[in-house]
Amino acid sequence: MPINPVVIESFSGSYRFLSNFYPSFVTYEGLTYPSVEHAFQAAKTHDQAIREEFSRLDKSPGQAKMDGGRLRLRPDWEQVKLKVMEELLRLKFAPGTHLAEKLLSTGNSVLIEGNTWNDQFWGVANGSGLNHLGLLLMEIRTSLHGLAQQKPCSQFSKKENFPQ
Repeated sequence: MPINPVVIESFSGSYRFLSNFYPSFVTYEGLTYPSVEHAFQAAKTHDQAIREEFSRLDKSPGQAKMDGGRLRLRPDWEQVKLKVMEELLRLKFAPGTHLAEKLLSTGNSVLIEGNTWNDQFWGVANGSGLNHLGLLLMEIRTSLHGLAQQKPCSQFSKKENFPQ
């Protein structure tokens, strides 16, 4: 069994699946997006037509991020953006999915969204940052770990299956 690194400092290589740019369909508020990045950028506005543009497959995650940076932000964006990101990550790493298993496979490693584009809110650049993305992923991993430890109770969904 491989030993997990103590710290995962970058969401690249074999840890690319942790990145919001990783291809992973998520359905959020009635629209399906090709990645968490697409959905997150779309959530910056309440304009349904603009959200639909972000759901199209012809836009790369990088293009979605650039386009999202030009949006007029919804008035409550600063208050809701962490919650939106958490919801999207929980969709991406839903219990029982392949990506949930991959997240669990990181064990107890500290997850740091290390970057070179100086994003110190979601990650860490030049040794500093709040690392909100890494913290959310570790929180979700802890939740998934708790679910994995619970015994399934589906066998008791019918009265005749209860022990006598």
